[in-house]
Amino acid sequence: MNDLTCQRIAGSAHFTELVEKRQRFAAVLSLIMLVIYVGFILLIAFAPAWLGAPLHAHTSVTRGIPIGIGVIVISFLLTGLYVWRANGQFDRLTKVVLEEVKTP
Repeated sequence: MNDLTCQRIAGSAHFTELVEKRQRFAAVLSLIMLVIYVGFILLIAFAPAWLGAPLHAHTSVTRGIPIGIGVIVISFLLTGLYVWRANGQFDRLTKVVLEEVKTP
């Protein structure tokens, strides 16, 4: 890309909208994941006995195992949510920006 094309993209209102929406959405998802992960680590640090307790009397599976698996599953779901939105709304905005730049 040449400098003129880059300037036209940077000056586009749709490009500004795209950047703002993407950053805001990524920040929200990152904050959600951070709270979940830090919460899990704090639970490990301050309630290890509770996490190490079995789910019920006749099992060796502790509370920590499904909670840890839940943290992993939530991270995959949040990633999938980002990809779904990126392939939809963000790609549509990108196409609009590119169409604006192509037309003289």
